[in-house]
Amino acid sequence: MTDVSGRTDGVEVNLDIHLAHSARMYDFYLGGTTNFPADREAAGRALAVFPYARSAARANRAFMRRSTRLLARSGIRQFLDIGTGIPTSPNLHEVAQRIAPDAAVVYADNDPIVLLHAQALLRGTEQGVTAYVQGDVREPDALLEAAARTLDFDRPVALSMNALLHFVPDDAHRITEGLKARLPRGSALVISHLTPDFAPDETARLIQVYTAAGTPVAACTRDRFGEFFTGWDLLDPGLVATTRWNPSPEDDTEHITDAGASCYGAVAVRP
Repeated sequence: MTDVSGRTDGVEVNLDIHLAHSARMYDFYLGGTTNFPADREAAGRALAVFPYARSAARANRAFMRRSTRLLARSGIRQFLDIGTGIPTSPNLHEVAQRIAPDAAVVYADNDPIVLLHAQALLRGTEQGVTAYVQGDVREPDALLEAAARTLDFDRPVALSMNALLHFVPDDAHRITEGLKARLPRGSALVISHLTPDFAPDETARLIQVYTAAGTPVAACTRDRFGEFFTGWDLLDPGLVATTRWNPSPEDDTEHITDAGASCYGAVAVRP
């Protein structure tokens, strides 16, 4: 496991560049360059059946920025972002520390290519803290133990799992409940998740493409998405397409339709 300084001591980094990877495909959708031919080929197949992949990725990133801004403005000073993905500025810590320079942010991901780019996630303010841990959401105890080197879990923490849980379809709700149980009152939960509700045929074909590429994916309906937040208080506007969650003109995503987003997003606070 990498320590919170972002070093890779003792970690064998195997990129498997001949196999498509969801994080690198996502980077391609966003116009990034940290991807390889296998990723671009798989992304091309995804776009052929699901033309909303690029707009959905943009809408998801914009949702991350808006939710982070709102929570930082509300007084939360600790953030745990699981399923970080390949760094794409502005990253979560840049958004949070722009509002609260003393904010502490921990990123966690199990993708070795994210580990290689972790230094880009560690350039925060002098007053704040940014850290990275190599961890898997399917092993939440180890992940939280590593995050606790930086975060104080006796004080509120904003836990973000954006565009992550549809990649752990069999365990998503169990994992989420376990993580929620470790967070104190006043903490926040931020989730975005693929849904079939807006473009069912295209979403079904997208799932087939990812599954064929070796990455199981599951979409969830609005009711099933709402179960992630059981026992917590949803913030307005509740369970909505990511573009409809407190939209802001500066994000330039207002023109994206619900089908173009194809993800629900929501934020809740532990009472």
